[in-house]
This record gives sequence, structure tokens and C-alpha cells, in this order.
Amino acid sequence: MNFQLKIATINDVDAIWFLLKQGIEKRKNDGSNQWQDGYPNRDVVVNDVKHNYGVVVLNEQNTIVGYIAMIDEIESAYEEIIGNWLSAKDEKYMVFHRLIVDHINPTKGLATWILNEVEQLVIKKGVKSIKVDTNYDNVGMLRVFEKLGYTFCGKVYFRGSERLAFEKIVIKN
Repeated sequence: MNFQLKIATINDVDAIWFLLKQGIEKRKNDGSNQWQDGYPNRDVVVNDVKHNYGVVVLNEQNTIVGYIAMIDEIESAYEEIIGNWLSAKDEKYMVFHRLIVDHINPTKGLATWILNEVEQLVIKKGVKSIKVDTNYDNVGMLRVFEKLGYTFCGKVYFRGSERLAFEKIVIKN
């Protein structure tokens, strides 16, 4: 695949929000309640950009075709898990949220490519593990997590809803 990652800027917000609106509509059409309560929204994207969490995926024409938030701070929703994380409680981890790809002009395998690429960035930062969550009915994301070796660790509550929690150890001791 001939794509590149770039830290999102304020100039990218409209394009990112356009992609997220596609994802919100797709989740709705799939009959899911995920992303149907006003989250994510444009303000979330602006916050991602301000904190340098946002990463866009550019195609050969420099068009934004994907987005992911890479957060290297403690995710409060992950502090209490019904189950067990793979890593120790005090170990630093990276969190991925809001992974979205263009649904109007889809590229097969792009979400997998994005997660593989950002995993390499996590390794370069020296962070041992990646923690993620998704809705129980997000079949596409669940398939990607399985394909890439994420381990189901239990359930967390994110913004009042139960989510399936996964972790992948990317740097072995």
C-alpha cells in the first residue's frame, strides 16, 4: 500500500470530521448504538489535534483517507476492567481511539495497514503495549484485532457503555 502517516493539523479537522461522519452513519446503518450519541464530534477531533493525538493517513494524492487517535496518557476508562490486562498496572501503554477509513472510496485492508504502521511508531517510542476497546457489534474492528494478535482482556466501561477491551504487547522483555 502506498500511504503515509502524518500528525494531524488544525487544517485537517474538516477532512477528519468528514470521515468520522461516514463512520457514524455506517455504525447507524449496521444497527449499532456505537457513535450514535454525539460522540465522536468535531470538538473531539479539534482536541485530538491540539494534543497531537491525531494521525491522518494520506494517499498518493495527499488526500486524507484515514484517521486514528494515538493517546499516550492513562485512559481512565481502562483503570477498572472486568478481566485482566496483559501488562502490569504501572506500565506505560498507548491507546488507540477513533480509527476510521474512507467508506466512500474504500481501500481493502487499510485499517489493518494503519494499525500495523502505528504499532511501529509505538515500538519506536519504547512503549510496551497497546490497549484498545470497541463495541461488541463492531465486527470489522473485532476481525482486525484478531488478525493482528490483540488479546481479549475483558470489559471496560467507556462513557457509560460496556466495551470489549484488548491489549497487544509490542515490546517483549
